[in-house]
Amino acid sequence: MSSAVQKRRPPTAQQFVLEELRRAITSGQLRPGGQIRQDALAARLNVSRVPLREALKTLEAEGLVVHHVHRGYFVAELSLDDLEEIYRIRDLLETEAVRVAMARSEDGLTAALEKIQREVERAADAGDVTEMAAANRRFHFTLVEASGMPRLVRLIATLWDATDAYRSLYYTEVPHRELAVREHRAVISAVRHGDTDAALRWLHEHRAHAVAALRDILDLE
Repeated sequence: MSSAVQKRRPPTAQQFVLEELRRAITSGQLRPGGQIRQDALAARLNVSRVPLREALKTLEAEGLVVHHVHRGYFVAELSLDDLEEIYRIRDLLETEAVRVAMARSEDGLTAALEKIQREVERAADAGDVTEMAAANRRFHFTLVEASGMPRLVRLIATLWDATDAYRSLYYTEVPHRELAVREHRAVISAVRHGDTDAALRWLHEHRAHAVAALRDILDLE
């Protein structure tokens, strides 16, 4: 492995493996329900089985992977009911976070959202699903973090973590990426004009469209 790659590694092997596994899951490289083949993964990442097992335990505690006795680890798979429940809870929590964020009128929020939106659109145009999912997350968390409510933000982050793999499935389709871009622009416009009701309405539709599309995707699989 090159020195440049080594310099970018987190401080420990476990953190490195954890980061790589997260990326593989959230990008859809490891799909929901897919088996995690530890020997092949350890060889590819050039690590022993010990940090890999520890990273898998961490992901299991977070609900991203599941362990089946005598079968090994698998990427967690959500039922349609699970997915809809998670998005319903997100709707409740994010509505509160955004309402508070808009009331605080934090300086620079609109500019910050516009900057990240440019990253979202570059990724969408390039068809880079992994980067679009990452930029999309930065966009939404810039908004909810402006609420100044770190406990609420942590709860919302847990819900996002549980559905990252499915979000990548959504962004695979060009029309979905284009719709997300338009909805983000509408949210930015609402934030710029201090229109809380419009921002909340667009964010609600944004989530509803994702759930509807994922419902179709899961029905086909």
